[in-house]
Amino acid sequence: MAVDNIFRASPSTRKHSFVDWVGKNRSLAIGCGLVIVVAIACFVVPVLSSADPNAVDANHRLEGISPEHPFGTDQFGRDVLSRFFHGGQISLIVGLSSAAAATGLGLVVGILAGYVNWLDQILMRIADGLLAIPGVLLGIGLMASLGPEVGNVIIAMAVVSTPTMARLVRSRVISVKEETYIEAIKLQHPNFFRLVSLHIVPNILTTVVVQATFVFADAVIAEATLSFLGAGVPPPDASWGNMLADGKTLLFSAWWVAVFPALGLVTAVIGLNLAGDGLRDMLDPKTTRRLR
Repeated sequence: MAVDNIFRASPSTRKHSFVDWVGKNRSLAIGCGLVIVVAIACFVVPVLSSADPNAVDANHRLEGISPEHPFGTDQFGRDVLSRFFHGGQISLIVGLSSAAAATGLGLVVGILAGYVNWLDQILMRIADGLLAIPGVLLGIGLMASLGPEVGNVIIAMAVVSTPTMARLVRSRVISVKEETYIEAIKLQHPNFFRLVSLHIVPNILTTVVVQATFVFADAVIAEATLSFLGAGVPPPDASWGNMLADGKTLLFSAWWVAVFPALGLVTAVIGLNLAGDGLRDMLDPKTTRRLR
C-alpha cells in the first residue's frame, strides 16, 4: 500500500513524501486546516482573554462592531466574540465526545452483531428501531428525559449516532470474516477476543475512523439544532446553537448576533467533512496510488 511505503521510508524522505502527498490531497489539507484554526480560536484565545462570556451590560446592548467589541454585543450587552469562542468550545467538545462514544459503542455492537449470529437479529432490530426515529426528535426526547445539561447532550448525541456506526461496522465485519485468511485462522481455534482484536478490528479500523469524522460533524450540527430549539446546552452558557436562537429575531437590526456563530458552525462542519473525504482518499489504496 502506498501509504505504508511513506511510513517505511527514511525520516527525510518520509517527510518530503508526506508533504507532497498532502499537497496533492487538497481536501485533507484544507479540512484539517479549517478544523485546526477553529479549534485554536476556541480553545487558545479564551485562555488569553479575561472577558466573561456571561457578563451582562445593559448600557451596551446591541452595539455594533467596534474595537472594544470586535463582534458586537447581544441584547443583554454580552460580548459576542467571547461568547463565540466559549460557545465553540462547547460545540466542539460535545461533538468530539459524542463521536468518540458513538464510535466505541458502534464498534462493540457492530462486531458482536457481525460475528455472533444469534446476537445479530437482536442488536440490529434495536438499531433499526432507533434509526426509524428522526435524530432530532430522538435527541429532544432523550434531553427531555435526562435534563438540560452538557453531559446529557453528549449522551443523547451518542445514542442518536451509534446505530449508524454499528450497522457500518457490522457490514464490514461480515465481509472480513468471510476472507480466506480469517477462515484459516479459525482452524487454529483462537480466543475470540484475540481473533477480533488482532485480525478483524485492524481490517475495519480505517472505515471506522473515516466514518467517525462524519459523525463528529453530524454531532456538532445536532448539538446546535438542539440548543437552537432550547433542548440542548442551557443558558446562560453559550453554544453556537443557542447564540443562533438569540439572534434569529435580530437579523435585520443586529445581524452580528447570529451571523458570527453561524459562520463558526459552517466553517467547523465544512472542515470536518473535507477532512473526512481526504482521510478516506488517503486510506483508499487505489486513490493513494493515483495521487502518488
